[in-house]
Parts: sequence; C-alpha cells; structure tokens
Amino acid sequence: MAKTILAIDDSASIRQMVSFTLKSAGYDVVEAVDGMDGLDKAKARSVNLVLTDQNMPRMDGLTLVKTLRAMPQYASTPILMLTTESSDAMKSQGRAAGATGWLVKPFDPQKLIEVVRKVIG
Repeated sequence: MAKTILAIDDSASIRQMVSFTLKSAGYDVVEAVDGMDGLDKAKARSVNLVLTDQNMPRMDGLTLVKTLRAMPQYASTPILMLTTESSDAMKSQGRAAGATGWLVKPFDPQKLIEVVRKVIG
C-alpha cells in the first residue's frame, strides 16, 4: 500500500511539482492550498508525512506544525518544511515547533524523494 503525503503550499505550481515528483516515486499525494486547508485534510484522513510551506495565507507553516503536533495522531508523524525561508532563525523556530526537517525552495526533485524515503521509507 502506497504511503500518503499531504503537500501544503499556496503556490499551485509548487504543489504540482511536489505532487508529480512524489507520485512518480510511488507515493499517494493529497494537496492543500494553505495551512487551514491542510489542517482540515489532515483531520479528515491519516497521512504518513506532511510537507508544508511556511509563508501561506490563513495559517502559516509553523502554526500548522504546532497545531498538528498537539493532535495525538500527528504527535510523531514526520513534518517537513519546504520553503524559501533558509535562515537559521527560521529553521530553529521550525525545530522548536516540531518540524522533522527543512528543505529550501527551489527544491531538487531527487533530493526531495531522498529525504522523504529517509523519513517514511
């Protein structure tokens, strides 16, 4: 059974690239347009990995990570930030919020697949 990844980004082109990359590697992908949409989709079904942008309308990535971590079913689910933010301060905030890892856009599709395989197999 394919593992399911929730990909959250307010950019349609990034969502398409992430979705295409992960589907071609054999994963199921659920897309969400912002943090609130991502939270709704995470509540509606269980996913193996959450991949989220940081800067989004309605709810940003760090708030989403904290909110998911407070839910028992997502207490230990890997959450990767995929964002243009690359400062050490943002990364440490991400870690403090509970993010598992950090990928900087523009991302290399092969690297994305490697990181995903590392965290969920």
